[in-house]
Amino acid sequence: MVERRCIATKDTLPTTDLIRFVLGPDDVVTPDVSERLPGRGMWVSANKAALTKAIDQGLFSKAAKQKANIPDDLVALTERLITKRAIDLLSMARKSGHAICGFEKTKSAMISERWYILIQAQDGSVPQKQKIRPSAVANSYISWLTAQELGLAFGRENVIHAAVSKGGLSARILLEANRLAGFREKCDANPSKTAGSKPAAKG
Repeated sequence: MVERRCIATKDTLPTTDLIRFVLGPDDVVTPDVSERLPGRGMWVSANKAALTKAIDQGLFSKAAKQKANIPDDLVALTERLITKRAIDLLSMARKSGHAICGFEKTKSAMISERWYILIQAQDGSVPQKQKIRPSAVANSYISWLTAQELGLAFGRENVIHAAVSKGGLSARILLEANRLAGFREKCDANPSKTAGSKPAAKG
């Protein structure tokens, strides 16, 4: 497993837990969420606190050993790019038959051992979400995408419940979803424990 050092925390972590940045045109710090852009990589832990620290303390310039220009919306831009990547992967999984949506389809799918990632919209109805039991596999429940974002992946206006099967793009979907969790409030891994949370939008 490839590891890199976070310029903010100084921790050495697998690249799956980090986000790569490079200097783009005009020496502007650019998120490289696909890890394909040319240039020397600067790695930051995949969470808002670490990225904010790197920005506030001028750590990109130190890592690049030159002046690094920081966009005003770098944190928001990074979150948007990770979100788009997660949505695109889900869309690809849907087109290949490895992702489905809808309450009944998702509920039935999660009974099967073939389907193990449960995705439920952050703004969906809590009582309704509790009716579907997530997989026993650790870290396989995703609850921090919105209904509208899930809708984009499935070609609908809104989606509350979805499931992804084993294999295919499942590992990459989990990777990007977990990166995104560092930029959003992460819900409890077990929906049955969220009953005491504030009322959510119905889905």
